[in-house]
Amino acid sequence: MAELREEQRGRARWLTIDRPAQRNALTFGLLGDLRASLARADADAAVRAIALTAEGEKAFCAGADLSGGSIAGQDAPRAYAALLVDLSKLGKPVVAVVNGSVLGGGMGLLAACDLAIAAQDARFGTPEVDLGLFPYMALAPLTRLIGRRAALDLMFTARKIDAAEARSIGLVNRVVPRAELAAQADALLETLAAKSPTALRLGRRAFYATQDLPYEQQLEALCAQLSLNARTEDAAEGVAAFLEKRKPDFKGR
Repeated sequence: MAELREEQRGRARWLTIDRPAQRNALTFGLLGDLRASLARADADAAVRAIALTAEGEKAFCAGADLSGGSIAGQDAPRAYAALLVDLSKLGKPVVAVVNGSVLGGGMGLLAACDLAIAAQDARFGTPEVDLGLFPYMALAPLTRLIGRRAALDLMFTARKIDAAEARSIGLVNRVVPRAELAAQADALLETLAAKSPTALRLGRRAFYATQDLPYEQQLEALCAQLSLNARTEDAAEGVAAFLEKRKPDFKGR
């Protein structure tokens, strides 16, 4: 049985982790499958946006599958880190569609996505410290997303928070009733799909590539990216459509 499903819905590629009996926990093989699927979606011109979700209503991702043997080896942590790096280098927006609880390494996966929409009854937490461990790998994307104090609060206390608090600290963008999750996610993905693929690709990569630069260096790098973006066909089409009061027809060039 495949642990990851790929489905094209309109202009969005949906990636669904399919291990509900294991609360959609991550294995070494699944990490590789996720990396390969994301690369395929990024290279496919028919894909304008990517959704990451999981099967069932109980869990989006429970982190590492602890039943698979020792977690002290380097293969799985390095594969997880490589997945997080891949997510930062994609040229298309990634939306986490949070169908259930998000724990441990699942929190890093969630934080590495660009946007997140969550079911109202979803729960979130980093329980590693209760196991004598620490969420080392998730620390990198989480601290960048929600800040040091919010991240350390979750990591030190291992407490679980509800979707409302997750939204208040910036962990998710939207919280919706469970019955509306799929429809709301589809609408968000279609909104993203209608934008210029070129602008989203250049802008997304610039965001992740420059976020840790010193302020002046960041501005200098972003100035260069703006110049590059302004010379694209999509930019010319967008300006022309604005002046002609019509809807732009972006080609991704």
